[in-house]
Amino acid sequence: MNASPLTLTKKRHSCIRLDKDGQALVIDPGGFSGEDDAVGADAILVTHEHPDHFNEDRLRAAMEDNPAAEIWALRSVADQLAPAFPGRVHTVGHGDTFSAAGFDVQVHGELHAVIHPDIPRITNVGYLVDGSVFHPGDALTVPGQPVDTLMLPVMAPWNKISEVIDYVREVGPRRAIDIHDALLTDLARPIYDMQIGALGGSDHRRMEPGEHTGF
Repeated sequence: MNASPLTLTKKRHSCIRLDKDGQALVIDPGGFSGEDDAVGADAILVTHEHPDHFNEDRLRAAMEDNPAAEIWALRSVADQLAPAFPGRVHTVGHGDTFSAAGFDVQVHGELHAVIHPDIPRITNVGYLVDGSVFHPGDALTVPGQPVDTLMLPVMAPWNKISEVIDYVREVGPRRAIDIHDALLTDLARPIYDMQIGALGGSDHRRMEPGEHTGF
């Protein structure tokens, strides 16, 4: 794990922000996140093209707010943004490693989880940041190395709770923090909290938008 202190801030749905040494990295500022959740970022990572993870207006606002900000994304996203921000949008894929605003990033995964056999699968990547925080996007990708904090997609059209629990078990993080939770009602949250916490084998928690946690 990187020695510098790291702060994680949960944003809405699948968007998170990481801060370290005065630099900020934001992952998946999509249409379900706040309008300004990417503003102030020095680096932005996008896992895939679905609108709850990728919102062009939010990304443009962040890039215009900070002329030094850069984006890393798979080709389906990068091709849409690169013409407007030459040299500031980078295409990545499984197995790539790079440095973004002082954060060390590894790319894992290739495809979105199956929603339905009749729906073609799109590309999706996950990001392991500073060897510590793993955000899988819309897939249950196992990074194949120890993970301190797993950002856990708890409610989606493509998963069920048994798969979520088994995913936590397979990755084996120190803690799992909920993302992809905008579709999960307050009525159902205690059921998910209880079952994932009891059966996942890792510390499990959910954070409210704007809540922080350190490392």
